[in-house]
Amino acid sequence: MIKQVIVNYQYKKMKPIHSLISAGILIASTASTASTSDLALQFKDVFDFRYAQNTVLSDDGQFLTFSAQPYRGDSEGHVYNLTTNQLIAKVPNGKKPQINKSATWVAFTQTPSLLNNETASKKEKKKLPKNLVLINTQTKQQHTFHNLADYQLSDDGQWLAYREKETAEDKSKVKADQPSIKTDKKDKAYQLVIINLNNDSTVRIEQVGKYEISPSSQGVLFNQLSKDGSKNRINFIDLSDLKQHSLFDEPGITISQIAWHPQGNTVAFYQGNYVNEDTRRRHYQLTLWNAPNNTTQNITNPDTWLSGKTAKIQWSEDGKRLYFENRPALEAKSTPLKYHDQASLTDIDTIRAHKGLQIWHNEDPEIKPREIKTWEKTNKHRHYQAVYHLNGQRIVQLTDEKTPHVKLNTNAQYLLASNDQPHLKQIMYKGFYDDYYAVKVANGNKRLIIKEAPFRPSLSPTGKHAVYFKNKQVWLKELHTQKESPLTHAIHNAIFANDKHDYPQPQPGYGFAGWQQDGSIVYVYSKYDIWAFNVNSQQAKRLTQGKETQTQYRVKVLDKNKVGFTNNDTLILSAHNLENKQTHIAKLALGNNQVTTVLAEKARFDVVKKAKNADKFLFTKQTYHQFPDYWQTDTHFKTPQKVTTLNPQISNFAWGQKPELVQYKGYNGEDLQGVLIKPAGYKKGDKLPVVIYFYRYMSQRMYHFPKMELNHRPNFPMFTSNGYALFLPDIRFEIGKPGPSSTQTMINAAQKLIDMGIAHPDKIGLQGHSWAGYQSAFMVTQTDMFKAVVSGAPVSNMTSAYSGIRLKSGLARQFQYETGQSRIGKTLVEAPELYIENSPVFFADKVNTPILIMFGDEDGAVPWQEGIQYYLALRRHDKNAIFLQYEGEPHHLKQFPNQLDFSIRMMEYFDHHLKGMPAAKWINHGEAYKAE
Repeated sequence: MIKQVIVNYQYKKMKPIHSLISAGILIASTASTASTSDLALQFKDVFDFRYAQNTVLSDDGQFLTFSAQPYRGDSEGHVYNLTTNQLIAKVPNGKKPQINKSATWVAFTQTPSLLNNETASKKEKKKLPKNLVLINTQTKQQHTFHNLADYQLSDDGQWLAYREKETAEDKSKVKADQPSIKTDKKDKAYQLVIINLNNDSTVRIEQVGKYEISPSSQGVLFNQLSKDGSKNRINFIDLSDLKQHSLFDEPGITISQIAWHPQGNTVAFYQGNYVNEDTRRRHYQLTLWNAPNNTTQNITNPDTWLSGKTAKIQWSEDGKRLYFENRPALEAKSTPLKYHDQASLTDIDTIRAHKGLQIWHNEDPEIKPREIKTWEKTNKHRHYQAVYHLNGQRIVQLTDEKTPHVKLNTNAQYLLASNDQPHLKQIMYKGFYDDYYAVKVANGNKRLIIKEAPFRPSLSPTGKHAVYFKNKQVWLKELHTQKESPLTHAIHNAIFANDKHDYPQPQPGYGFAGWQQDGSIVYVYSKYDIWAFNVNSQQAKRLTQGKETQTQYRVKVLDKNKVGFTNNDTLILSAHNLENKQTHIAKLALGNNQVTTVLAEKARFDVVKKAKNADKFLFTKQTYHQFPDYWQTDTHFKTPQKVTTLNPQISNFAWGQKPELVQYKGYNGEDLQGVLIKPAGYKKGDKLPVVIYFYRYMSQRMYHFPKMELNHRPNFPMFTSNGYALFLPDIRFEIGKPGPSSTQTMINAAQKLIDMGIAHPDKIGLQGHSWAGYQSAFMVTQTDMFKAVVSGAPVSNMTSAYSGIRLKSGLARQFQYETGQSRIGKTLVEAPELYIENSPVFFADKVNTPILIMFGDEDGAVPWQEGIQYYLALRRHDKNAIFLQYEGEPHHLKQFPNQLDFSIRMMEYFDHHLKGMPAAKWINHGEAYKAE
């Protein structure tokens, strides 16, 4: 009876099916194909598309470098002179570039070729050599240094220090004596090579672990490790005369971290000793050494607090504060009971010590899988933040077990700290919540900002005020008095609560742009605009006029260490039009609040970087047909110049027509948009095969260049250059009805394409992964409108998935259904009917559409058994279903052979069902299992 009621309910909201599919009849495609002058994109063509990775802009703005990485192939290091706008150097297999501060050198790590990697065994891959390639930016000469372990360049460009791995021949000469002091397995010692790049004079030092060049090029601090540990040292080599000086000389001594003062005269480092073989409990002493005076100072932790091996150190930019990490001393490691004599074999305590058991208790803050993940990733080596003030020589503890998290900005006088510990239990059903505090760097004093908050607040630079979003309003809190006031309550002509938020949980705000440096003004985002609120008068001023044109203005943060704004600042803005999807670049001068649009076309512009010490900006411009190459300009943006042309081959292919926005109605009649991309050579009146790719909101991709890769989603130009139209629709979900609301929206969207005369009613396919995989799996239980579906990693049974665990994070899946993406809004006990109504597995008998299901069998987000459930239900009812199980794969395919294989099968599947092409053998007959 329940099932019948549910089925009637689900079909009640659906429109009549407009075009039923006749089983077994294949209709020839009437779609226009690519013109003869343009090539249809093939899978192998995708391999050659290159993207810039690890982009670096020199501080003086004169040089740009990155690694040009193809989707499949060998990378190439690129160096550009931005004065002449020319490519001045290429480095085969060059990756992870660096530019020293004086911009005299560009360095690349040269990695083994793809062929060498693919033909090497797992053991051999670890031994494949890497090289260092240095390019002189003035002479363009390249210098190669072989068998690289790691390297450093001096700021002034005079010195190179690198560690050189031993060759197989070198290792054969080393005696295999057993060290008396065991080093940590990950701590490798290699030969350190120090080269004067002006005259090529070289110093070699054997068995070096950690090392660091001082910013002033005064010298190099390093840790020398002897074979048996008996002659370990912490040494310094003076680069003025290349003489070595020993700071510490004792058996087993080691260094974990080194950080030179910004002025380069003092160095901070953690020193420990391998004599204590327990890495987690080994104490590392924070030490300061002044090189000119040869004076040493130990920074003493508070009582019962220690610093472990993984503790980090970092100087403030002005060098007045040294930030370091510590933690309470750990309990001594327990000695496990072992079988050692006849009596121990029957000793109960010894026998039970060998048990395999985890106790799950209702009072545990986290369930065991989550607790284990948290322990492995966070708690095992957890440290807390402290700071040493050089002026006054005092330590201040900034975080502790009660406030363990802090957002560190070494320039700030106040920091935002948080504590999620009281709310860990409710993560499993409610979501993530924290208590937030303001921490004064000078003394560690903490003041409460807000408790049990789902959204991060913003703290003023002076620590006097904070703002946060609560109950659909922005609130201001004066932290000394703890008085709070609703800042946005009186503003009725702006939207501050995210109106696209369709989840059964509190609405978030649009966020904060920052503060005036003196804390007098906070800059707040509404849906469209940037508002300035005076914290004293609480008067508001709208700085942009985005609402009038439906343009969303947002500040582009180019300096993450900037504490606050001044009246002299000119902010770079992203101006995204929510109606036509164009993204422009604008400037906001805080002195007069004038907004100026500086780059605007039918395209998407993004500012990527600004040179630290120069008036030089790097930005990209992209459309569906235009790759986001790098452009350069100055602060006026008057004469932008294109720098790179990474993929000129685009012009060879029938990429498809310009995308266009299509308007249609959602589940409740709301206005929605989708992006339609017609194939190249399309002629008006042609009725096309259409692949609909979706997730949630997709229309913002109107001016995005398509990602040129092969994975769990369709490669857009692969389809549009091969006769398909591609459609990317927006979907807004109804709480409690994610399945019916997405289905009706998709029917409306598809019907719009039919009414436009674009889509052939019998040739519309769906492709979605994860959340969209679920939607597509559900849709075919409700309508026969779609000819074929490719569903990746779908949840098929919300009742079983609800009570499962996300293996990657260790979280229970309850939160996802009650307040998260699945949007049910109630517990399984409260509303079992909603969980059943929205689960495709219960309506497998209604499916008449061919469906291809794909899963990785090590999926850590959606249990792959969800795919099995749906496949078995479809199989039981003799439906046209194929299940692809990719072995050893997570939620998204990672292994290249599997990515390529799935992409080919997806195309073959749609070619057969939407174009009427002959079916590949696996579609009709599968593939029999066989072991070689």
